[in-house]
Amino acid sequence: MSYRTLIQAAELDRLLKDSPARVALFDTSFDLTDPAAGGRSYQAGHIPGARYLSLDEHLSGPKTGRNGRHPLPDREAFAAQMARRGVKDGVQVVVYDRTGAMYAARLWWMLRWAGHEDVAVLDGGLATWQALGLPLQADDAAAAGPAQAQPADGASSPPVTHELPARPARVTTVDRDALLHNLTHATRLVVDARSPDRFRGENETLDPIGGRIPGARNRFFKDNLGPDGRFKPAGVLRAEFQALSDGRPAQDLVMQCGSGVTACHNLLALAHAGLDGAALYPGSWSEWSAWPDAPVATGPA
Repeated sequence: MSYRTLIQAAELDRLLKDSPARVALFDTSFDLTDPAAGGRSYQAGHIPGARYLSLDEHLSGPKTGRNGRHPLPDREAFAAQMARRGVKDGVQVVVYDRTGAMYAARLWWMLRWAGHEDVAVLDGGLATWQALGLPLQADDAAAAGPAQAQPADGASSPPVTHELPARPARVTTVDRDALLHNLTHATRLVVDARSPDRFRGENETLDPIGGRIPGARNRFFKDNLGPDGRFKPAGVLRAEFQALSDGRPAQDLVMQCGSGVTACHNLLALAHAGLDGAALYPGSWSEWSAWPDAPVATGPA
């Protein structure tokens, strides 16, 4: 069985016990206000076998001042980086963090962008692993090198190759020019994953200008989660997104946020709800607002 949206802690535990060489596990814990905090928390305690990936160092590319706070890296270079860390054909990738998949969803989306399909987010994050009384590893030994995939016992599993083959992306993106055109020739609905106050242009602390892309609607990424920190049931998410979008097909939707990170949370929720196909605007508000001629809307939508 492969997992392509969410995986539960008990399922991950079973996978690690039954086929440890066929699982590539990544901790993406991060803090926008303290970029080193994720690495510290990883060293203090992580799921055994997990490797740490930093949003700034591993999941973002060079900044130009006009391409946002967390631009995507080169796709081929990212795929090669992940192959060195054990992401190969026949390997199930599992990603988690400590903040409700806020950062794990970014790696989930990026691996699909690189063409890898068998990638899932640990539903509820590290807290659900700990809630089952499962062990943590309190050192950084697992970050020392790439995972070494070994042949699995038995002949039922597909062979593991030694590279991550170049494949078409399983996701789509749009750029700033496309969204500028969309302002006057509206064919797509932009959905903003930031908190409602930032969406209205209030309390902006991360980007120099507050506001939103004109015409956007708001779906705060945290609204994808239930009180237990897990994603809401697929049927609930489907109904909520269809109400937000007036029933538009997912292919007509563009997800954005501050810098292309929590927008991936909405994309994961959509995929879990069976509404896969929405696009990501990677630069998001931090790119849009960096241009002096950027149209900006504020206040209630």
